[in-house]
Amino acid sequence: MNLTLRTRNHQTEILTLLTFTCIGSIGSGMYIRVWVTFRPPRFYQIPKVTSFKCGGFAMGISTSHATFDGISFKIFLQNLAALAGGKPLAVTPCNDRELLAARSPPRVTFPHPELVKLQTHLGQELNAPVFDAAQEAPDFKIFRLTSGNFSDMKEKAKTSPSARVSGFNVVTAHIWRCKALSQSEAQDPDRVSTVLYAVNIRPRLNPPLPESYAGNAVLTAYANATCKELREGPISKLVERVAEGSKRMTDEYARSAIDWGEIHKGFPHGDFLISSWWKLGFDEVDYPWGCPRYSCPVVYHRKDIILLFPDIDDKNSVNVLVALPSKEMEKFESLFHKFLSA
Repeated sequence: MNLTLRTRNHQTEILTLLTFTCIGSIGSGMYIRVWVTFRPPRFYQIPKVTSFKCGGFAMGISTSHATFDGISFKIFLQNLAALAGGKPLAVTPCNDRELLAARSPPRVTFPHPELVKLQTHLGQELNAPVFDAAQEAPDFKIFRLTSGNFSDMKEKAKTSPSARVSGFNVVTAHIWRCKALSQSEAQDPDRVSTVLYAVNIRPRLNPPLPESYAGNAVLTAYANATCKELREGPISKLVERVAEGSKRMTDEYARSAIDWGEIHKGFPHGDFLISSWWKLGFDEVDYPWGCPRYSCPVVYHRKDIILLFPDIDDKNSVNVLVALPSKEMEKFESLFHKFLSA
């Protein structure tokens, strides 16, 4: 089954070909390869379906973030489910990548400490890794935050009885504390820790992007605090700083960041990134065989990325997937429970 989409980027026509190839059946272990081919070739994604003797099966998908962010990936899954059921597209995707093209000429109007310039040209080998790739095999743990934990943390984070506190902001502040203070560098009270997190810029641009925009429409927000502030300060201050990072992402700031990337070809720059699958709704996609029982990320060896995803039994709870070296994990776990009960 082929689906061809046509778009324009910098006045050069790009054809996108989605090819669905099915081998075997669910009962015998079906493999589905979905190639998203750009001309010239750039990105692809490959789903694989593995069946189990109980009759259930799991579908794993590898994709490129340059092709889809979480929101547009859900659109892709909705359309995949519709096509698998012999139906038309559930959502007509907006594939106009020029909507997020850099301005001409580029205009960087803000400082962008959340980004770092590469010290080499694209295509050349880096002398040192951009991201931390520790040699020590990390431990993996999932920490659960219940609805009761949320209520307690939100109450502590309120600056007034009527204040509204975002669940994501309070979770990010809590994890930020634990992650920063679990490192050996935290002994320096003046050391500045930077947490990064993604912000959906679709509604923040002027005019806003279509909700059906199919591409990568997230940018990196950041918050800073010293280790002393993280250790001794009230969580309300940390929640405020996380909120400020999101508010900073206005239309002009987003355009400035895009133009910065056009000039410098850089990467997000911080101590670690919190990536949230919490409310993306991958488990709500209605396939011909029904909705998934559960949807979660695959474990991988990255200590600089912490993942949030929904709990399988309680939609009001959230799971926190952490990968850290053994000693740091012990410290993280101790701080995680200490700050919850404080």
